[in-house]
Amino acid sequence: MNSRIYYNSLLRQARPLIAFTILAIGLYSCTTSAGSESIGAPPPQELPVLTLTNTAAVTYQEFSATIEGTVNVELRPQVDGYLEKIYVDEGAYVTKGQLLFKINDRSYASQFTTAEATAHAAQANMEKAAIELNRIRPLVQNNVVSDVQLKAAQASYEAAKASFEQAQSATNNAGISLGYTLIKAPVSGYIGRIPFKAGSLVGRGEALPLTVLSEVNNVYAYFSMSESDFLQFTSHTTGKTVDEKIKGLPPVELMLADKSIYTEKGKVEMVQGQFDKSMGTISFRAVFANANGILRSGNTGKVRIPHTNAAVLAVPQQATYELQDKVYVFTVADSNKVVSKPIGIAGTSGVYYLVDKGLNAGETIVFTGLDRLRDGAVIRPLPLSADSLRKAMPL
Repeated sequence: MNSRIYYNSLLRQARPLIAFTILAIGLYSCTTSAGSESIGAPPPQELPVLTLTNTAAVTYQEFSATIEGTVNVELRPQVDGYLEKIYVDEGAYVTKGQLLFKINDRSYASQFTTAEATAHAAQANMEKAAIELNRIRPLVQNNVVSDVQLKAAQASYEAAKASFEQAQSATNNAGISLGYTLIKAPVSGYIGRIPFKAGSLVGRGEALPLTVLSEVNNVYAYFSMSESDFLQFTSHTTGKTVDEKIKGLPPVELMLADKSIYTEKGKVEMVQGQFDKSMGTISFRAVFANANGILRSGNTGKVRIPHTNAAVLAVPQQATYELQDKVYVFTVADSNKVVSKPIGIAGTSGVYYLVDKGLNAGETIVFTGLDRLRDGAVIRPLPLSADSLRKAMPL
């Protein structure tokens, strides 16, 4: 009995606490529900989008090239001797006929003087034989002396004449050798490396030339095409023959080693007659004007052959992303949901990819903010004008 009274007393004391707990739970539930309704789902993010249209664009095929002067002359000594003087420095510009080197000429000058003296003596002997012949000829006619003497005088004159001609030839050869001691520029151009110093013994057997003289008012850019590139060139370029196709090519550009474009455009002039079997390539030659001497023999770069595309889809590169060696864009589908698509790239033009697969004209793609997107995400599109975009970012 006392236990029941004690239990009832505890229950009466706990009722206010139970009621308060139930009330607190109810208030918390209402507050949570109201808070959820007030926050709600986040609104779609606003992102710029671009509707694609066909446009004309120029693409380039690039081929590694080496530059050479139109004339590269190896200057080699034609006579042996000590290099007495060097009149120019490496890298200097020289004009045709300018004196460049001098080989010690004392021995050659002596040989020339000796040859001249021998020639003068031979000339004197020839003149003496001619006088004797002219003296005997009328005597034979008058039967004063026999015909045998005339024939002997004639033979002496012919022998003297031959000796004189031989001496003249020796004099000319000595003069040529003496002239070879002075080495002059055969063309105007730039002096290359000079591996010898004054006092060096040089001669015709030297492996190295005295220098290489490059005429670079115009330069040649040599580049090669693979067999597949060459077949594409022959099938896509107008003309019946290869020569006609080369003449029909537009002016080409030269990209220098620092990625800048050379100011002058060039012209493809010729293609070799056969493929290199070891490399599987065929060589072309383009010529570029070089009046300012910016290009030198030994420069490298890339020859860029332009191709005009009448109607292609130009997609800004910043509107794409790469994944596992593929390039993707986010297209805007129904209900403004985005869907990723891989695209095929036919080439580049400026900051644009030229797309030939995966997209069609009229489709809309997300321009920026791709790093915050996932397939199926809903966005609020902010349309951009393709024309105004190309004015700001030209092809």
